[in-house]
Amino acid sequence: MTGNISRLLQEIDELARISSHPFPAVTRVVFSGEDLRARKWLVEKCEAARLTVRFDAVGNLFARAEGSDSALPALATGSHTDAIPNAGMFDGVVGVLGGLEAIRTIQESGVRLRHPVELIMFTSEEPTLFGIGCLGSRLMSGSLDPRRADDLTDLNGRSLADWRAGAGYRGDLADVQIPHGHYAAFLELHIEQGPILEREGLDIGIVEKIAAPAALRLEFTGEGGHAGAVLMPDRHDAGLAAAEVALELERLVLTSGSVDCVGTTGMIKLHPNAINSIPCRALLELDIRDTLLVSRDAVVGGIVEAAREVAGRRGLELRIERISADPPALCDERLVDIVEKSAGGLKARKLVSRAYHDSLFLSRIAPAAMIFIPCKKGWSHRPDEYSSPEQMARGVDVLARALVAADSAFF
Repeated sequence: MTGNISRLLQEIDELARISSHPFPAVTRVVFSGEDLRARKWLVEKCEAARLTVRFDAVGNLFARAEGSDSALPALATGSHTDAIPNAGMFDGVVGVLGGLEAIRTIQESGVRLRHPVELIMFTSEEPTLFGIGCLGSRLMSGSLDPRRADDLTDLNGRSLADWRAGAGYRGDLADVQIPHGHYAAFLELHIEQGPILEREGLDIGIVEKIAAPAALRLEFTGEGGHAGAVLMPDRHDAGLAAAEVALELERLVLTSGSVDCVGTTGMIKLHPNAINSIPCRALLELDIRDTLLVSRDAVVGGIVEAAREVAGRRGLELRIERISADPPALCDERLVDIVEKSAGGLKARKLVSRAYHDSLFLSRIAPAAMIFIPCKKGWSHRPDEYSSPEQMARGVDVLARALVAADSAFF
């Protein structure tokens, strides 16, 4: 069962050029003009494959191929096509367009599945606009209160309710949630975003569990002043507080005792952000992940305690916002076994996803698993992100075979 890799490569290239940054960099922030054009383009590709397309109230896209037994719940696959600024062309896209190619491969092989198959393109897997990732799959799984979701705002104060209405997605966000049993199983194809598969010369990664992410937003407020006129003992420097917290996060993670624990200070914004002015305000966003809740939550608690100590010592005000704190996901053992068997003679191994994906939330309402393919040097979220045609072809082949096998194993 072999997909049309030339068709897939052409589509990946076409989609990469729908971007606010010039090729090969890709920027498609959710609900931007580029994102909406990409959605229209994807609808055309799905309809050309004789799939029935619909959107829900937050803009999740569903493209359905009917099976021979309409009473059975659908098998599902998919990922996302939104991209952070200056990203690459494969993250998420391999799961959406590779999922579409897997469905076409099954169709063109003459195999008729009993279950319907749905391709899902999830809205806002990336946290670029609202500071929270996997927005669409969180709402689908009931992991995010719809009222809280509509009140989410971007950095300019524009709400999700306003953004989605402007994009043409109206309706009650409560209707986005789907019940347990709606999907028989969910499989997501994705680039690894890590170096293990390439380093070990492997073709396929079979994800057993997905690390648990937590995100914090901290804001220190102090006193500004002229960089030359205010002596050091008199300062209440919010920028130095941010620096202390960033270094303390690194220390806490390195001493956590968990090999899977990672922490990142991914964003620091200083005000007024001038070389000759003492920062009076500092905004930080921190990302802490682990496969173990105990060690992850210990780091979160430690950094909150440290931030309060720094604020008190430096005479600063502190505001703490817990953006998210999600439990880890264990992939379904039956699906993991199906993926392993579908890999056949390929070189494969089981591993952990330390990046989180929409599968993390779909696993709460359906059996879920992930298929990883290698990416060059583990690079991702950058323009030189790369997986070879051969690596993508193997991933699509394994996904197609796994969907066929799941058709017999899940009811």
